[in-house]
Amino acid sequence: MLLTPRIETADSTRGLRVVAIGGGTGLSTILRGLCRHVNPPGENTAGPGEIADLAAVVTVTDDGGSSGRLRKDFNMLPPGDLRNCMVALSEEGDLLAKLFAHRFRAGDGLEGHNFGNLFVAALTEITGDFGQAVKLASKILRTRGQIYPVTTANATLVARMDDGSLVRGETDITASKLRIAELMIEPPDAAPLPETLDAIKRADLITVGPGSLYTSLITNLLVQGIPAALAEAHGVRVYVSNLMTQANESLGLSASEHIERIYEHTRAPIFDYALVNTSPFSAETLARYAAEKASPIEADIERIEAMGVRCIAGDFASEESVVRHAAGRVTGALLALGRTAQVART
Repeated sequence: MLLTPRIETADSTRGLRVVAIGGGTGLSTILRGLCRHVNPPGENTAGPGEIADLAAVVTVTDDGGSSGRLRKDFNMLPPGDLRNCMVALSEEGDLLAKLFAHRFRAGDGLEGHNFGNLFVAALTEITGDFGQAVKLASKILRTRGQIYPVTTANATLVARMDDGSLVRGETDITASKLRIAELMIEPPDAAPLPETLDAIKRADLITVGPGSLYTSLITNLLVQGIPAALAEAHGVRVYVSNLMTQANESLGLSASEHIERIYEHTRAPIFDYALVNTSPFSAETLARYAAEKASPIEADIERIEAMGVRCIAGDFASEESVVRHAAGRVTGALLALGRTAQVART
């Protein structure tokens, strides 16, 4: 049965507490939609339907590009995904946000680096604490929400491929032509920030995805304590399904199979709902993605609901040069679910 979410009219004196988990452009897209419902810093939280507390929990296993270079040179956590979230949660069009998103196109040692990454690296050197550096950078950008690295451990991804071989490091895992059978993290006891566990515990709405199945989503769920916190959470837990399959991570996998892969790593069910796109794409878009061996993810709704996960199906895609989630429509559906869950808890 397909459910159409609606916002309840019950009286409420506080906004929603929301936690968004992921990485890459997928998480940034969701945050851009959510942050429009958060009052700017310094303003009072408004009433029903708005977000009182927004927290992003972000993967920190990237070892390529600007982030990888800084990670190697400064023995620090990769700042790239966190910086993307800062920009997404800042005032759109703000000069500082544009500055943080700027990537140098030339310069010996600077080419390819992102200004925001360098800024976080400088703050890390000054404070001696990566987490504090992220907090300070977020404060400078006046972000509408908190940003937490999923762990402050210097974690490395290790994948067991379908031929039994082990591949270390996110870049090499992504580049491999083999299928991922199991994802692991080193050290295996990498711990989350206490603030992250507290945010999950208090949340009315928790989202996981969209994002690369293994290197943006499952990587967060390998951190000790995160799966248990999600399994025990009182808030409504929503999986936001990707729109297209991705080479080396999810080719040929349906929406339900994405959830199955996640559950294989969490070893417990952690979703109440799945938000899946059922709107068709244009022939031009399909041809463009087919050239990259990618295709729309099958919304096998009956199989998802047989897993005990209720579906919210609809038109959640935006077709431009790259297919992305339509932030406004996704946010509307998510807030409706969160408000309904909040009312049920009162």
